[in-house]
Amino acid sequence: MSQNRGMNKPMGARRGDPMGFGRPVEKPKDFKGTFKRLLGYLKPHRLNLIIVLILAIASTTFTIVTPKISSKALNKLQDAYMARKMLSELSKGQNEAVKQLNEKMGDVQEEVVDKIINNMQDGQKKAVEQIANNMADAQKKAVDEMYKGIAIQLHQGVISGQKAAVDNITLQMGKVQRNLVLSMQQQMSGMQQIPQGGQMPPMDPKMLEAMQKLMKLPMIDTITDRQRKIEVTLEFIDILQSMPQNQQIDAKTLLSTKEILSLPLLEDVKNPNEKINIIKKFLSLSKNMPSQGQGMSMQLDENTLNKALAKIPEIKNFNTNSSSKTNKMDKKTMDAAQKLLKLPLISEIKDPVEKKKTLIELLDIFQSMPNTSGAGTGNINASDFNTLKELLSLPDISSIQDKEEKKRTTIKLIDVYSKMPNMNSDGTASNDMMDSEQLKNVKELLELPMLNSIKDADEKAKVLNRMLDIFGKMPDMNTDNADSKNKFDTKSIKAVQEFLALPKLRTLTNADEKADVAKKILDLSKEMQNTMENAPKDAKENIKFTDEQINAVITAIRETNGEYDFKYIGRIALILIALYIISALFSLTMGLVMSGVSQKTVRDLRREVDEKLARLPLKYFDTHLHGDILSRITNDVDTIATTLQQSLTQMITSVITIIGYIIMMLTISPTLTLIVLATMPLYVISTMLIAKKSQKYFAMQQKELGELSGHVEEMYTGHKIVKAFGREKDAIEHFESINNRLREAGWRAQFISGIMFPLMNFIGNLGYVGISIVGGIWITKSRLGIGDIIAFIQYSRSFTMPIVQTANIANVIQSTIACAERVFQILDEEEEIPDSKDAVVIEEPMGEVKFENVSFRYKEDVPLIEDLNLEVKPGHTIAIVGPTGAGKTTLVNLLMRFYEINSGRITIDGVDIRDIKRSELRKMFGMVLQDTWLFNGTIKDNIAYGKEGATMEDIVKAAKAAHADHFIRTLPQGYDTVINEEATNISQGQKQLLTIARAILHDPKILILDEATSSVDTRTEVLIQKAMANLMKGRTSFVIAHRLSTIRDAELIIVMNKGRIIEMGNHKELLAKGGFYADLYNSQFANENVDEVV
Repeated sequence: MSQNRGMNKPMGARRGDPMGFGRPVEKPKDFKGTFKRLLGYLKPHRLNLIIVLILAIASTTFTIVTPKISSKALNKLQDAYMARKMLSELSKGQNEAVKQLNEKMGDVQEEVVDKIINNMQDGQKKAVEQIANNMADAQKKAVDEMYKGIAIQLHQGVISGQKAAVDNITLQMGKVQRNLVLSMQQQMSGMQQIPQGGQMPPMDPKMLEAMQKLMKLPMIDTITDRQRKIEVTLEFIDILQSMPQNQQIDAKTLLSTKEILSLPLLEDVKNPNEKINIIKKFLSLSKNMPSQGQGMSMQLDENTLNKALAKIPEIKNFNTNSSSKTNKMDKKTMDAAQKLLKLPLISEIKDPVEKKKTLIELLDIFQSMPNTSGAGTGNINASDFNTLKELLSLPDISSIQDKEEKKRTTIKLIDVYSKMPNMNSDGTASNDMMDSEQLKNVKELLELPMLNSIKDADEKAKVLNRMLDIFGKMPDMNTDNADSKNKFDTKSIKAVQEFLALPKLRTLTNADEKADVAKKILDLSKEMQNTMENAPKDAKENIKFTDEQINAVITAIRETNGEYDFKYIGRIALILIALYIISALFSLTMGLVMSGVSQKTVRDLRREVDEKLARLPLKYFDTHLHGDILSRITNDVDTIATTLQQSLTQMITSVITIIGYIIMMLTISPTLTLIVLATMPLYVISTMLIAKKSQKYFAMQQKELGELSGHVEEMYTGHKIVKAFGREKDAIEHFESINNRLREAGWRAQFISGIMFPLMNFIGNLGYVGISIVGGIWITKSRLGIGDIIAFIQYSRSFTMPIVQTANIANVIQSTIACAERVFQILDEEEEIPDSKDAVVIEEPMGEVKFENVSFRYKEDVPLIEDLNLEVKPGHTIAIVGPTGAGKTTLVNLLMRFYEINSGRITIDGVDIRDIKRSELRKMFGMVLQDTWLFNGTIKDNIAYGKEGATMEDIVKAAKAAHADHFIRTLPQGYDTVINEEATNISQGQKQLLTIARAILHDPKILILDEATSSVDTRTEVLIQKAMANLMKGRTSFVIAHRLSTIRDAELIIVMNKGRIIEMGNHKELLAKGGFYADLYNSQFANENVDEVV
């Protein structure tokens, strides 16, 4: 027993490092199969495992959701704070903004009025200039038309005058001709009445010739054809000119008349120049013949005539305007025309005052004309002429210094503009900026009192509202002024009106009303800012929020009314406390249930292993280290138990926690979750690299620790020898060498594994920095609340813990599966051949033993016992001697059926031992071995181990028979003395006596004794021999002898060598043979110091 004490404790106990690294993880050969088989032991506890799983999920879920729930409370506080802050700032901003708006709108009014005045004075200049330009064009056109009209009138007048002159001349000439012919006829008649022979008055020959011609001419008044009439008239004039005494018409008149008649008819002439020449000639001749100029109604000066005639080439059709009244000017029109033609051209006047004066005169001339269209002024009625004169009569606004006078003049100008809505369509001056409605609004705006001069608040509010109404009717009134600081449009004006109409925030109590007004203030402020550069900023500038935050805070105002909801916070706190308590209770319950499951599972596993060990043949124990077997039964099974109780629940909770953390992080922010997950490869890679590197040094540490432990154990057990030979220094040096290597390996292992924590912190901090940056940005944009970020940071900081735990547990599970595999190897070992179903029970065994042709070998190719035959009678003592490896112990093992023979058979009382149950067979045997085996207990219990239900009387009787009663009673507690773990509190001989007493109490029919006196003193040996003698009385005894002196009295001595019986007989017979036994005996007694075991 002492040799196996402590073997269930590994020499080098595992030492964990900071990350849970230790000795190299032992990996199973068949992980899947072993794991599945191990799960089979959990099947009976399925219900409990389901409960554990549910409790784990519930407990972990409660733990996971608590940061999320607490984040709601924080978000609620944040919302209330932000809402409270916004309402406070907006209230201040609203008051300040209203004040600013009143001041600002006064400035705006002044700016707008100045702008209107400037615009109107510019408009006035433009209008005057436009009128001047238009009237200059009209003047030119009118003058041009006037000259053309005169030319046409001259043309028509000359045509009609020429016709009239021809008709008149032919008429007069016809009368003259008829009178002259009549006179000449009378004269001729008188001459015929002269008596014959009377003397006729003398006549000029030219006269006579002229008279002759005259008499031949046809009478002019009888000719109907005008041209013939003109020709005859011209001949008549020639006749008159040739008469020496022409008393009818003077020569100059005849000459002019002849020239008139000689002119071609104007209406038949196409060439303009010829027309001009004919008109000039006709007018010139007409002056000499007043009676012929009656058809010409115009009296023109030479300059006017020439300018008018110069227009003839421009006239395409002299008949087009033949019906126009232009060529039929009355005196009034002619007077106006004369004035118009005398006026200087406006386009040539430089002085503005002179130009305006001339313009007014021109308008008067146009107005005095019966038909102004003839003058080129369009369809302008008298009212329009008056309006234009009124506009021109106004002083220039730019020249007025007094501001009020400027306003009054501007209002007058607007009144003038309002009277001329359609002037621009006719080409004259008009206001091209505003229609009548705009003019009305501008006038009304100018008529308003100035805001800055009003002291009464109500009056100021009325004027401001009226001004804003007017602004609302004047959209984009400032868009043309790039320098304006107040860009108004309908939207911004409406925004200002709505802003001023809003109720005061500080007077509101309803949350929705507060939110609506706050939102309206912000929206209107933004609207005003977009259109008014100098719009009030306090309404929004005091709120340092983004648009996203504003929307979020408006919602918060509706929900919190700007008040802290401590009741809600209290409810959250109670919920969290309840969740923590429930989670703790679930965890406790889970631990209790899982503890029961693991312990029951391990109990069943231990029971199965124990039962299996009972069914294993001795061969298994002989071929396996006892420490290894004990390690599998104790350490490996304990590892399985620990894993089931702790690691399994940790694995479940860790996996659930990982999944839960990921889900919760995703619910907060998928993007931030990706940042966290992006660090996972760094964790995995760094863990794998560090684990791989440190495992090598941990393996080295375990090796050195094992060597150090072995060295210490050697020095401890053999310290007497070390001291006896004086080798303390060598032992210390060897210890130091191993210890230094252990220190180096341990330092490296701990250093490398110690890197993990700072590295994990570094990687975690990288993720934390990313979360902080992105989260901070999103907080400013109200995409996340502060509570959400805090909860997310909690999740991210805790996320690595279950991952590391899972990695460590994975290693533990691998080791556990390896341990389970080692345990299952025991369970899978080949068991002893089962007892026969028809097993025989020997009720009263006699102790006869026979070996019939028995053969046995441990290995197939190495024979040990071959064809052994032996017969032992009941009650005989058989001594077995021989060298080491001869088969002495094997013979006993075969007898007790610890091994199955390969051939032959062994019988007890004629019954084959294979037909007897092993338990019944082994009850017939009692054993006293050289290596005593006592367990940790009282002496009484150790003796009673040989017989179930033994009484104290039986125990004492057996002790007395074994000669042990005396020394037992000398002990302080007697039979109740506790033998310690190593049984060092009694001597070796006393141990031997106790085992003999145990065998005597057992009362077997067959004894197996293994040299029980080999290591005791002479006195104790005598006591042991006496006890042995009492024990062997009436029993078949097999004695394995090392000291031949102890077997002299044996009925039969068997000498074995190489598995065979080479000699057999009693002591004397064997000595007499002088064989192997005799040699052993003689050599043993010849040299008492020989220690060789034979």
